[in-house]
Amino acid sequence: MNRPQILDAQAVAKLLPQLDVKAELTALFRALGDGSAVQPAQTITDFPGGGGDFITYMGALKGPGVFGAKLSPYIVTDTTPVITAWTALMSMQTGQPLVWCNAGLLTTERTAGTTALAVDLLTPASARRLAIIGSGPVALAHLRHVAALRDWQEVSVYSPNLSAERAALWRQTDPRLTIAATARDCLADSDVVMLCTSSGTPVIDPADTGKPSLFTSVSTNAPNAHEVPPAFLCEAQVYCDYLPTTPDSAADMRLAAQDHGWNKDRILGDLTGLVSGTCVTPQVDAPIYFRSIGLGLEDIAMAHGIWKLAQVISERKTR
Repeated sequence: MNRPQILDAQAVAKLLPQLDVKAELTALFRALGDGSAVQPAQTITDFPGGGGDFITYMGALKGPGVFGAKLSPYIVTDTTPVITAWTALMSMQTGQPLVWCNAGLLTTERTAGTTALAVDLLTPASARRLAIIGSGPVALAHLRHVAALRDWQEVSVYSPNLSAERAALWRQTDPRLTIAATARDCLADSDVVMLCTSSGTPVIDPADTGKPSLFTSVSTNAPNAHEVPPAFLCEAQVYCDYLPTTPDSAADMRLAAQDHGWNKDRILGDLTGLVSGTCVTPQVDAPIYFRSIGLGLEDIAMAHGIWKLAQVISERKTR
């Protein structure tokens, strides 16, 4: 039996620029639509004594013949929580492990890539103004993935704790970019608002765009974390990454149902339906909300893509 490859963060970082994230993600949502993929609900396991938890993201893809799981712990410390992620990928033919890879960068890329896919499918071609709340690696990845999707004339970023050094990095990233003084200034007249924070409470007032806009949210795995007021779901056209699993996991959806009479039956569609063209598309006269929680299949697809690239390099070395 061949030993599984172990790809640490450095190895993944070298391979990542070669990975076609959009193609991998589009293929997996298409596979979900035609029944050639299985996506169980994510599970959360608490650590003893309130020490944190870990989420298990699972999935199986018939086409490439792989299955696996990503384990993502949230470890409570006296200071900043520790959050890591590793993905195990196995063969559906042999039952043997193929790769065990650090999923930190892959999680960032698949999170941003999933949002970008939603932005491309839900935003009119006329969209010109982009707003980003958050300034960390996930926010930067979001900008990178959506930069070429529309002819953005303005890109605005807001983060309450933005250092001068990080602000300079953002300004170097895109010449269209401005740093907003407040969240309200950032959102004003925006067509698309991408929320890329680890906040456990709402970070914006959706009304601050002043018009019907698309809002995307990824949030974090902290307990009950949500980036928009749950009541906002009652007025928005709501979409998500995967209908069978997201509503019961996303805190904003649970809180909207619990406190505001919202019902998950009001979700208009997910990425499976949008990619395959089987769900309704949004109207232009009401705001749109896209909620992503992260799917095991996204992690499996990313791990499989990285493993394939690693295999090619390994084969070249043995020739």
